[in-house]
Amino acid sequence: MSETPRYRVVIVDDHAMLRTGVRHEIAPAVDVVGEGEDVATGVAAIRREQPDVVLLDVHLPGGGGVEVMKQAGLPDVKYLALSVSDAAEDVIGTIRSGARGYVTKSISGPDLIDAICRVAEGDAVFSPRLAGFVLDAFSGSIEVAAVDEDLDRLSIREQEVMRLIARGYSYREVARELFISVKTVETHVSSVLRKLQLSNRHQLTRWATDRKLV
Repeated sequence: MSETPRYRVVIVDDHAMLRTGVRHEIAPAVDVVGEGEDVATGVAAIRREQPDVVLLDVHLPGGGGVEVMKQAGLPDVKYLALSVSDAAEDVIGTIRSGARGYVTKSISGPDLIDAICRVAEGDAVFSPRLAGFVLDAFSGSIEVAAVDEDLDRLSIREQEVMRLIARGYSYREVARELFISVKTVETHVSSVLRKLQLSNRHQLTRWATDRKLV
């Protein structure tokens, strides 16, 4: 009887304590061979180690999980998003960009190990509620094309700023969350409003809410 293979995993998340906790939870069953805390270090670790699976946070300094997948450029590496966000736009956007699965950080250790192994073996894995978003997207219940057409006008960083502003964050709170200056936040908000042809943050919040982006 053959042993279950120990898959090689890279963890990319900007919170050191979370990386440590996840490593501890999954270490009995898989080999954590590298870590990253932002887009640049995540891409470097993935290219260096070429793991079986990358556990990838969706929102990262430097551009986000989608940018990691784009820059890594390794089609044989499989990605499993591990995020606090359960927003439909995050789930669908991440899957469209190449992730094989999406689970939230409330997942248990054993379930996360199972998800990693299933993704490594080629399955698609989603937390139960999130699977509904993906099914709705493919069935047409969510107007993904319309949402994406608008979002494609925005850079990754502008999308991050837009989501936080729409959730009611102040400019200072956005700056602290994304490790940028308040002035840079103001610049991004102005650009977002211009590209979406909106007049103020109240219209932006309504725009994002209508599209289920927050």
